[in-house]
Amino acid sequence: MRAALLVVFISASLLSVQAQNKSSSSSTSAGDVAVVSVVQQVPDRAEMIMKALSAAYPDILGPAQYVNGDWAVAVRGVLYFYAGARLLPARLLSQAEQYAPQPFYTYPEEMPAWKTPTAEESERMKSAALRRRSQPLKRSSLFWDAVYRASSKDEAYERLKTIRFLGHNVMVHYSILEELSLVEEQIFAAAKTDAQVQKWINGINTLSAWNWRNIAQTETRSYHAYAAALDILPKQSGGLETYWLWTSEKNPQWWMVPYEKRLHPPDAVIKAFERYGFIWGGKWSFYDTMHFEYRPELLILSDIQKAQFH
Repeated sequence: MRAALLVVFISASLLSVQAQNKSSSSSTSAGDVAVVSVVQQVPDRAEMIMKALSAAYPDILGPAQYVNGDWAVAVRGVLYFYAGARLLPARLLSQAEQYAPQPFYTYPEEMPAWKTPTAEESERMKSAALRRRSQPLKRSSLFWDAVYRASSKDEAYERLKTIRFLGHNVMVHYSILEELSLVEEQIFAAAKTDAQVQKWINGINTLSAWNWRNIAQTETRSYHAYAAALDILPKQSGGLETYWLWTSEKNPQWWMVPYEKRLHPPDAVIKAFERYGFIWGGKWSFYDTMHFEYRPELLILSDIQKAQFH
């Protein structure tokens, strides 16, 4: 007799499926049904990140490739290795431990429901803030310097274009001009039927992008240095909190501030930015609700299908 085979297919998100014996006896005869699992190997985190980067910046990065035991992508002809999420050229691999990993995290499609932090969660946030001050974060900037061709203030300045965005002049990196134009188009379209969006546009006080600097309290270059991030501040905040660091100056437990006491743009505005490759700092634990940053690779890694960049 020929044994029947049940082939179990699993999705790539599962590491394995164990075959289960459906026979009621301890031994399997020829007439029993054998259960066989066919497992599709899941890409490891390094492979997923490097492929996401390649897909997010197709005009700049080559395809992800496995080289000498690690994943890598070429940036304008130079290979950068995953190196534990540090994104380093070959010449710095031996010094990898000197640098902190790059932030490749799951970006939430929607804001999680607010829950008052527990005592344990509060202690973690407090410790993280103290560690940030005592041990300033230092990531290698070389990968993003190469992507944006901006390894110095003068080089960054050469890549800038001044555009009119939401009624304000702002200097941004030339490579995100189309994305910002599409964001603006969608925001203006939303404003025609959403009074809150129109009110938000009318209430903008300052809109800034380029600023050659590090992230506050770190030794890591800000995306503002590449003009790939924007800060949008209103004329009036209504007493609402905008940025965790500003809040911490008057409230040591800044992480306890609930969403309704933070200054959030209308949801249609956030979605417009996300659709074209930007993330919003209001979804961070160290919240920065005025901040939008061009990080399409995070949207790819987080499987946010509605994103339409590139």
